[in-house]
Amino acid sequence: MRILVTGGAGFIGSALVRHLISDSEHEVLVLDKLTYAGLLSSLEAVSGSNRYQFAQADIADPVAVGEALSRFRPQVIAHLAAESHVDRSIDGPGEFIQTNIVGTFALLQQALGYYRNLPTDEQAAFRFHHISTDEVFGSLDETGLFTETTPYDPRSPYSASKAASDHLVRAWGHTYGLPVLVTNCSNNYGPHHFPEKLIPLIIIRALSGESLPVYGDGSNVRDWLYVEDHARALRAVFERGQPGRTYNVGGNAERRNIDVVKAICAALDRLSPAPSGRSYAEQITFVADRPGHDQRYAIDASRIRDELGWEPQHAFEDGIEATVRWYLQNRDWWQAILDARYATQRLGAAHG
Repeated sequence: MRILVTGGAGFIGSALVRHLISDSEHEVLVLDKLTYAGLLSSLEAVSGSNRYQFAQADIADPVAVGEALSRFRPQVIAHLAAESHVDRSIDGPGEFIQTNIVGTFALLQQALGYYRNLPTDEQAAFRFHHISTDEVFGSLDETGLFTETTPYDPRSPYSASKAASDHLVRAWGHTYGLPVLVTNCSNNYGPHHFPEKLIPLIIIRALSGESLPVYGDGSNVRDWLYVEDHARALRAVFERGQPGRTYNVGGNAERRNIDVVKAICAALDRLSPAPSGRSYAEQITFVADRPGHDQRYAIDASRIRDELGWEPQHAFEDGIEATVRWYLQNRDWWQAILDARYATQRLGAAHG
């Protein structure tokens, strides 16, 4: 198939592209605006493939999107382009509204026009796959899991913008007949993760001898999903999923934030001991909590397992060790980001 991946230079998008080029015969066109978190370096491994193309464009630009659709003629649009960092959404929600809501609307309009002009047999094969987050469901108590029918209850500007985009996609499916798929995933981690996110932030700050900030008391719980497992799940959904269906994707790996940080420190102690001989865990400090910080997320991924045969292949401990090894072996990749774009400073302390 021909697959157009919006946001394909981002963390999850680039993992999907690398997977498709290395493990399938699909052709891929990446459409990415190359904002601060869009990195062509994450696509270097596939840049020489004759099944890979790249176009720099904004999903909110109807002319650029229309030209890409007309030229590439995709059978699948995998929509990952989004502003995704909760802390940044607290500091500056406007970009999240523009990209995640307005951008998704603009992309849907172009996709619908393209779909309607396809021959009947090609319409039957077409899919618009919207990739979203479990954060749209709000916060869980100590027990329970998010399912595909959990009511939406977003708490941050980021999750509210993603909830709005989810609703738009389903509305275009219900009202206009666009064959849509929606996936809501838990927290991803792994190679090529932008350094503002928790796991790479902790790795990089630990190696630099800096404090390791943990929000509040570190008791907030997330379900962690290795990004390569997520890429396999996305492929399973757009290849075999039922149009109009939603699939939750989780890693079956609930961990408190403080335990995630301690696991990273333990891996670093083994793989790259500190010159001082002390454990990296001694650098942990507790800081003022994020405004509106959700307490717990946890995914019930039984639908995608039962209907599509997907399960995560990476245990959390193995995934953390692989991730730490990657950052140790690829200092040039993340050092270039620190030098040019982001210096691991605290984000999300402001109030709108």
